[in-house]
Amino acid sequence: MASSLQGKRLGILVGGGPAPGINGVISSVTIEAIITHGMEVVGFQNGFRHLVQGSTTANRILTVEEVAASYLRGGSILGTARTNPAKKEADMAQVLGVFKEMKIDCLVTVGGDDTAFSGSQVAKRVGPWANSPDGQSIRVCHVPKTIDNDLPLPEGTPTFGFETARHYGTLTTRALHADAKTTGRWYIIISMGRAAGHLALGIGKASASTITIIPEEFRTKTITLESVTDLIIGAILKRKMMERDYGVAVLAEGLIESIGEKGLVSALGDELKHYGRIERDDHGHLRLGELEFGRIIKDFLKKRLKEIGVKVDFIDKDLGYELRSADPIPFDAEYTRDLGYGAVRFLVSEASKNYGAIISFVDGKMIPLKFEDMIDKETQRMRARKVNVESESFMCAKRYMVRLESGDLTDAKKLKALASFTNLDTATFAERFGPTANI
Repeated sequence: MASSLQGKRLGILVGGGPAPGINGVISSVTIEAIITHGMEVVGFQNGFRHLVQGSTTANRILTVEEVAASYLRGGSILGTARTNPAKKEADMAQVLGVFKEMKIDCLVTVGGDDTAFSGSQVAKRVGPWANSPDGQSIRVCHVPKTIDNDLPLPEGTPTFGFETARHYGTLTTRALHADAKTTGRWYIIISMGRAAGHLALGIGKASASTITIIPEEFRTKTITLESVTDLIIGAILKRKMMERDYGVAVLAEGLIESIGEKGLVSALGDELKHYGRIERDDHGHLRLGELEFGRIIKDFLKKRLKEIGVKVDFIDKDLGYELRSADPIPFDAEYTRDLGYGAVRFLVSEASKNYGAIISFVDGKMIPLKFEDMIDKETQRMRARKVNVESESFMCAKRYMVRLESGDLTDAKKLKALASFTNLDTATFAERFGPTANI
């Protein structure tokens, strides 16, 4: 029986930051669409960047031979971009104009929450149910990706790319832990993860890092540069009590956004300008890469330690860009094949005539999640999936970290030993680090 989309055109594009497995999705979408359903597949280069300019040339017809060769490779054969076509109605009109001129019948977007919203806006205007004034009709679905694992998919379902990023991040961190032990110093590792601490926690836990700090653990408490660095100082002093002069601290980059511009200015004043520029992207996010958060933490730690008479050598390391375009590990290679297959399966289904969806798999079964159920109308983004700090998994992670605890400050012998590494008396030490011990 011939497919209902036989001879139709499917467009595919990638938005947001890279993630291991993008080529796996492109490959499986293309192979399934061509071989099973007799469709033609058009790959749009660099997300919506050229589409908002009305360009009909920044694309190419994808073949089975081309995508099969890239299936297990990192990066994206279609590139990627953070262009937001929904920011201006004129931009969206250009996008839809290109789709109409190129006779696009189906669209697969691959990306995070911003790209999901962009895809949903295409669906809102020209989905089969939208009754577009000019008769334009495009079935739309989105394949969610991010190494941050912060999209609100069903419980236990990761975003593709996360497991690969965690794998390589863990290997790097283990190597740095060996270097820290060999050289007698501390590493401050900044892990990607703007909205949630999944990647930092996953790397820290799997690499047995000394301490991992994520925004979620502060719960309703205000996050400051002082509170973050005091957590690390507490770990440093406790390690000294164990006769260990080295360690590894893994921090989620989202801490810098939680501290915020006001918090950074309050702690650093005019010194902030020495660490980069405060800029925002098209979606309103702080360009975290523009600020050297690791160096900020390192220098502020040295300053805070000097004030209490402690000297420690630090190396700061940003961990993220080298993880985003790595070759996918077997988990993501298999997972992205499922997702690409599932995307095409949804598009050829009757359901795609009634709504656009985000593709998800639960227990091996493809579950399409309606755009309107997943994207907040006010924020225009999916709700971030945070680390559950009440879970057994988080409690286990924290249990194996080295942190100051309330008992360290109420036990006179431990308190005296900890304070002896500083120029503080026991009462002042307990007062200073009391808030840290209660996080």
